[in-house]
Amino acid sequence: MSEAPLLRSSSVMAAGTLVSRFTGLFKNVALIAAVGTGVFADTYSVANMLPTVVYTLFIGGAINAVFVPQLVRRMKDDDDDGVAYAHRLVSAVGLVLLVISVLAVLLAPLIVRLYSDGWNAQQIKVSTAFARLMLPQIFFYGLFTVLSQVLNTRGRFGAPMFAPIVNNLVVIASALAFLWVAGLGVTTSTVTDGEIALLGVGTTLGTVLQAAVLVPVLRRTGFAFRPRFDLRGHGLGKAWSLARWTITLVLINQIGTLLVIRLATRANVDDHSVQAGAAVYSNAFTVFMLPQSVITVSIVTALLPQLSRLAHDGQWDVVRDRISWALRTTSTLLVPCAAVLVAFGAPIGVLLFGYGSAGFEGAQQLGLTVAAFAVGLPAFSAYYTLLRGYYAMEDTRSPTYNAVLLNIVNVAIAYTVFPFVEPRWRIPALGIAYATSYWVALVPLWWRLRRRLHGLGTYLVVRTFVRVSVATVVALAVAVVAYRLVAAAIDQPEQGWAIAVALAAGLVPGSLIYLGLSKALRITELDRVVDLVLRRS
Repeated sequence: MSEAPLLRSSSVMAAGTLVSRFTGLFKNVALIAAVGTGVFADTYSVANMLPTVVYTLFIGGAINAVFVPQLVRRMKDDDDDGVAYAHRLVSAVGLVLLVISVLAVLLAPLIVRLYSDGWNAQQIKVSTAFARLMLPQIFFYGLFTVLSQVLNTRGRFGAPMFAPIVNNLVVIASALAFLWVAGLGVTTSTVTDGEIALLGVGTTLGTVLQAAVLVPVLRRTGFAFRPRFDLRGHGLGKAWSLARWTITLVLINQIGTLLVIRLATRANVDDHSVQAGAAVYSNAFTVFMLPQSVITVSIVTALLPQLSRLAHDGQWDVVRDRISWALRTTSTLLVPCAAVLVAFGAPIGVLLFGYGSAGFEGAQQLGLTVAAFAVGLPAFSAYYTLLRGYYAMEDTRSPTYNAVLLNIVNVAIAYTVFPFVEPRWRIPALGIAYATSYWVALVPLWWRLRRRLHGLGTYLVVRTFVRVSVATVVALAVAVVAYRLVAAAIDQPEQGWAIAVALAAGLVPGSLIYLGLSKALRITELDRVVDLVLRRS
């Protein structure tokens, strides 16, 4: 597959991801409007992230990193195109997920206490009630992921990218229903069991439907799932052996996340006036991830099955070229996105989240945290891309070692800075710690893969990055000046409509200048993306 088909496949996924991520953004807007940014919001946010944490810890990383290359190999080597192997894999993963989900629900009080710091008995009770309703999501997250990977290995990339839209719409409806029933300013002392059930069940229902919509799509590909429990002696052992390192990697990452989330929950307890804690941190991370999800994930997801086939055939020079191309192409889009989020994070936060129970201060804190995270967006994207190179070579050990450095840097900076900054800067400081850790950890990850592949086209990648950065700085300067001039001319610049007008006044000319400079600087990777978009429009 050449670069053009890759871009076409990526554009299909990007379209689905764009819609799903933007509906996901509106989901977060609705949730923040419903629960606010204070301690009550943190009790919901911690419970809502636990299914993802537990799922990723025990099996999620293994599915993404190990099972796709194994599915590709079995499709290539087996007489039945890997169908029986896929049946056994889905069956094995389903059993593991079911056991984990049941155990997680039973252990919900202990898990909530582990991820919180400073909460009183009532706050823990509310978060535990949310968690018991949400932890069954673990099974459906896993089912969605493994079915998505089966579809991807069969060349169907669109459905897994569009399926989360169903999830988002259901949760939006649940959040609005909660807001209508409970009203503004709900606290852990005033919330009722019925209101907790309304929001908790609605959140889980979205995940159930997200997985369910993939079943008919799989059937149309000819894959009619039949449970297979004859698991021994059919190659699953190799997959689980490789997965052990990936699970270790995820464990290291989750220990880092645990320590940081405990700090974030502590922030709201220490100073109620700031209204910024775990909910602000997690929602800011979601906004930060939006460009990554639309751009990098779309390109790399289309690339990963091809990388696995090339690595299986020993075509290491092509593997190297594909990774280098992905790094260059994503940087042309991610660097300007990062610059926009850093420069305009606070007004974007108010524009998106300044409604309902959140208010101006909570939304502004969320925006500042987005800006802090965005400092590391280019490094985060490159790190994600390089990991897929390791996974294509069935090397899950090297990324695990690198994760140790990543999390040590993140936690060390977070715990060093947190006690000494003003309360309003504590959650943004956690975002800076996260961003810095990726810039530091990217260096050894790059160096090791470059040595393994005898190069990564580093000169071309750096040259593209420099040219993109020059174009971005000039375009951003124009955007900031235009934004400030328009904002200064408006009587109420803190109103949502005023922020939208000022942002448009800055970003439209800034984007045009960036595109013009990319032509002048011969950033050909961006030209190809733009040409593809224009041809499809």
